[in-house]
Amino acid sequence: MDPVQDVLIIGGGIAGLSLASALAERRGSGAGIVLAEAEPALAHHTSGRSAEQLIPSYGPAPVRELTAATVAGLLDPSPAPPRPLAWPSRMVLVGTAAGLRAEAVPGLRQLSRPALVELCPELASSPPEEVAGGLLDDTSVRTDAGALVAWHRARAAAAGVRILTGAPVTAAAPDGEGWRAAVGGQEVRVRRVVVAAGAWADEVAGRFGAAPLGLRPLRRTAALVRLAKPLAPDHPMVVAADSGWYYRRAGDGALVSPSEAVPSEPCDAQPVREDVEDLVARLNTVTSLGATGIERAWTGLRTESPDGVPVCGFDPEVPGLLWLAGQSGYGFQTSTAMARAAADLLGDGAVGPWCSRETAAALDPVRFRTEQPLS
Repeated sequence: MDPVQDVLIIGGGIAGLSLASALAERRGSGAGIVLAEAEPALAHHTSGRSAEQLIPSYGPAPVRELTAATVAGLLDPSPAPPRPLAWPSRMVLVGTAAGLRAEAVPGLRQLSRPALVELCPELASSPPEEVAGGLLDDTSVRTDAGALVAWHRARAAAAGVRILTGAPVTAAAPDGEGWRAAVGGQEVRVRRVVVAAGAWADEVAGRFGAAPLGLRPLRRTAALVRLAKPLAPDHPMVVAADSGWYYRRAGDGALVSPSEAVPSEPCDAQPVREDVEDLVARLNTVTSLGATGIERAWTGLRTESPDGVPVCGFDPEVPGLLWLAGQSGYGFQTSTAMARAAADLLGDGAVGPWCSRETAAALDPVRFRTEQPLS
């Protein structure tokens, strides 16, 4: 009979892989850790379709704290990877005066319209009533999503983590202090389970007896488009303050997105070409980018919790089941800090220095199990 494993991580995207890497590093070994990914390849769904921009000013306060810690870790990783995982790359929010006021958070630098146009000349043609100025984030960084995924996988595998692909978890039953789980046609006996299954997290957790958290997969599309004139190498990412669209330099073209958030069933999401075509027309109205065609488009599912804050913590009703889910559009930018916090919880039950006590409480799934008082 196979020995009982200590931890089964379900999900081979950035959340699961970064946890496998962090957990092995914390222990000094990956023995007793199994990572199971349902698809034939790791990072197949949302993690393989990232915009590759980490923005410390983006998201609610707990996300911003986790992002700052993640960015610091990726700019100075140890041990050093073969090539950089992240590097400075500014981001600027643009919009109406009211829209910019609504998005202002500490760390953003206000730009007048003339200063914004000097930084982003293509916005000179934008209607002043739509683009009154900007908010600049100098702490934003670009990441190489493929390199980061490969780095975590290599670290985990080298430490002895058992990585299974094409291995969906189809059933589970209690077994003493843990479970017997059907994983890709084989049985795995395990003490503790981490649900890092993205859009499928509620469904997978249910196989272990956990009630759903109410996670919502939301479709978001991105595309590579050709430009009449390439953007400067140091051109910042430009994001509409109302989240209506964004673009950033990508070689001689641009990566663009309508930033839609359309509810979806868990699936291998595919782009709606009309959405991208409408966005290109919109950008050519607001800017002088001169986007001339769509080279490639893709769609991912951003899985959001009911309150918009990611989930990291043990289920209060199912002992030994840890949620690492609901990252929404913050998956890569919170991944290092979330993984280290989860590794600490699996290690000694308390979050270490990777986030404050307030943020740890904000991430705890117990918040969705508390009955609200009657009004």
